[in-house]
Amino acid sequence: MANQIATLHAEVVHKPTSGYCELLIGSGTDHRKLLAPVGEDKSWKNLFTLDIDPALNPDYVHDLNVLPLPFPDESFDEIHAYEVLEHVGVQGDYKGFFALFTELHRILKPDGGIFASVPCFDSEWAWGDPGHTRVITPGMLTFLEQRHYGEPKNPRTDYRNIYKVDFKVEGAMEQKERMYFVLRKQ
Repeated sequence: MANQIATLHAEVVHKPTSGYCELLIGSGTDHRKLLAPVGEDKSWKNLFTLDIDPALNPDYVHDLNVLPLPFPDESFDEIHAYEVLEHVGVQGDYKGFFALFTELHRILKPDGGIFASVPCFDSEWAWGDPGHTRVITPGMLTFLEQRHYGEPKNPRTDYRNIYKVDFKVEGAMEQKERMYFVLRKQ
């Protein structure tokens, strides 16, 4: 049903173009750009919004737990996800975690970036909000970088059998109960 809603709604609204495109997922009512590429201001160039709630009038109505996302390959230069990724998937569901980031990688243009914030793992809001189903930590982000797999004496689980894409963690910072991070498509 969610895919049908997203498809029908997408036919009515504007679609990503060959120009610079940004996607704000879990857009809600706050459309501020909290993070931007180094040296750029925090204004949108060509914003598209996606949310599960049609009452919020996003450009695309879609549940992030339903993959694939309703976009062609390499549609966006930037994907912004502020306070939404903790609502997607279930803690411990590594297949769902990697499936989501593989899908975000698919819809990013080459060298595209993900700009995101989530509650810090030790924030009361990490699990205090009944809608939060996952905590994302700085350590979890390193699993999205292929270069870490196969390092000598590295105790990490090797997920390369299910996770084939690659991101570079350009930064992760904790501030006021939130972790902000930037991933770059490799």
